[in-house]
Amino acid sequence: MSEQSGKPILHFAHGNSFPSGAYRVFLDQLRSYYDVRVTEMFGHNPAYPVTDGWRYLVQELIDTLDANYQQPVILLGHSLGGMLSLMAARARPDLVRGVVVIDSPVVAGWRAMLLRFSKMFGWAQKYGPARFSEKRKYVWKDKEAAYQHFAAKEAFAIWPPEVLWDYINAGTVPVAEGVTLRFTREVETAIYLTLPHGMGRLIRRPPAVPIGFVGGTESIECAQAGDFYTKKLMAENYVLIPGGHLIPMETPVQTAEAVLKMLAKLKLN
Repeated sequence: MSEQSGKPILHFAHGNSFPSGAYRVFLDQLRSYYDVRVTEMFGHNPAYPVTDGWRYLVQELIDTLDANYQQPVILLGHSLGGMLSLMAARARPDLVRGVVVIDSPVVAGWRAMLLRFSKMFGWAQKYGPARFSEKRKYVWKDKEAAYQHFAAKEAFAIWPPEVLWDYINAGTVPVAEGVTLRFTREVETAIYLTLPHGMGRLIRRPPAVPIGFVGGTESIECAQAGDFYTKKLMAENYVLIPGGHLIPMETPVQTAEAVLKMLAKLKLN
């Protein structure tokens, strides 16, 4: 509980390539009930480099919790952030009250073995999302040009304009040529190429705190990962809402409502 606000502290961890400011509309829906704190951007602190399995990114989250809070807090994470939150809670349950993940499926079983081999033999770079991120356009003449670039893409076109502008404002920085991505494509690609293949440990020894999952019915990421192990881990605390992998941006109000219901179900309110 925050002494300043009197509300439970909720620490949010973002998805790959999206600084926390891109989630403003979604997170604002939670602020009436929680003292929302964030990790602004994983992967860019040299003290916590991106390595296979994301060991140091998990440590960055753990160190953040350890340094900033005097009592266990609630973790909420999207995609990358959800997986980091689960791994942090498993490693240091003394720092965590509970975890809700947003479209962060657990890759285990034969899919984890395939993931391991894909990294060993370079298939991840050739066939995975890294093949797009490493070639992503990253410089525009101004923010308006950046906005129009993303608005023309199918995945971003369905976002409310306010949310897309939040991404542009939070996700770009000035350079001599105009503006460039704040979350570098090199870091984004590195995160994709180092996806953990050992998440089966979560099934064998789950975090010793309440956990829940909110996902999108049309999520390609969840379809690729399969839902068997995620459902096994989450048990009855597994819900889907209409939308894709980026539901916090696509439908921020509805996603926040689903998250609030899950938090209440887990008695994290």
